[in-house]
Amino acid sequence: MNDRRRFLKTAAMGAAAAALSPMADAAGAAAAAKPPAATGTVRVVSTWDFGVAANHAAWAILSKGGHSLDAVEAGARVPEADIRNHSVGLGGYPDRDGHVTLDASIMDAEANCGGVACLENIEHAVSVARRVMERTPHVLLVGDGALQFALSQGFKKQNLLTPAAEKAWKEWLKTSKYQPQANSEVRDYGAGVPIDKNNHDTIGILALDAHGRLAGACTTSGAAWKLRGRVGDSPIIGAGLYVDGAVGAATSTGMGEEVIRNAGSFLVVELMRQGRSPAEASKEAVLRVLHKHPSTARKTQVAFLAMNKDGEAGGYAIQHGFSYAVCDAKNQSALIPSSSVFPG
Repeated sequence: MNDRRRFLKTAAMGAAAAALSPMADAAGAAAAAKPPAATGTVRVVSTWDFGVAANHAAWAILSKGGHSLDAVEAGARVPEADIRNHSVGLGGYPDRDGHVTLDASIMDAEANCGGVACLENIEHAVSVARRVMERTPHVLLVGDGALQFALSQGFKKQNLLTPAAEKAWKEWLKTSKYQPQANSEVRDYGAGVPIDKNNHDTIGILALDAHGRLAGACTTSGAAWKLRGRVGDSPIIGAGLYVDGAVGAATSTGMGEEVIRNAGSFLVVELMRQGRSPAEASKEAVLRVLHKHPSTARKTQVAFLAMNKDGEAGGYAIQHGFSYAVCDAKNQSALIPSSSVFPG
């Protein structure tokens, strides 16, 4: 009987050890993992042509050996403060009830991340997102709670609805027609919203610093005339932004709902983990979006921008018209037209 008990106990312990072995293997791999070595490549990339100015602010930090996390925050703050930009920060177009609400996220190479959604009356949502990451146990704060937290952190309350944005909103109210176009930089909605090269979409920004550390940020005021409370992909870690220091980073722009459905930025990073280049991974993720809703593909714009741990960057879009800015020691103002599924 004693021998039988010893046998059963030994067998049970063996089974438990076998069940735990994948966890033990993962823990061992994590313990053995080292931060990425410096590649010699220092680079920042961001979405759309206003990414050039954002990159310049980021480069001021990166070129002096600064941290990529500081760089992406500084870069994202530039379009947030630009009243000519009607889909990011101050001056962003409001929802259909006249409220300007901001969404943002930030993430570093060690999976530390933070975000805010439906944040009102605070200009720099990306900086609030960083405070969420660094000073709370949470990843995402929304609405009144996000505002309360921002004020507790010393951010100043201000009206984000500029006269130009308010005028456009009142023109839209005459018809209240909601029909997002393929590229937000040529929005019209049939209600007097200016078709203007400065009327862009989300800015996503990714940086690799001199120490080989990746970081990313994403910020937006979202779709003009959206339903009150609508949140897109920008503040959602894994959708609008994802960073893995051992692999790479990705961000998105365009119709946020389609990106969320496909966990788009996470997908791009995982495809890079499997060996795809940033451009190849972005293309495969775009095709995944198209596969889910082929009947509406012609009316939808989704684009991804990615950079791997070696500093190689690339993007891909559904529709023609997406471009991304690249800044490094050779050229601080490069603007690259993205490849796309459908030509212009």
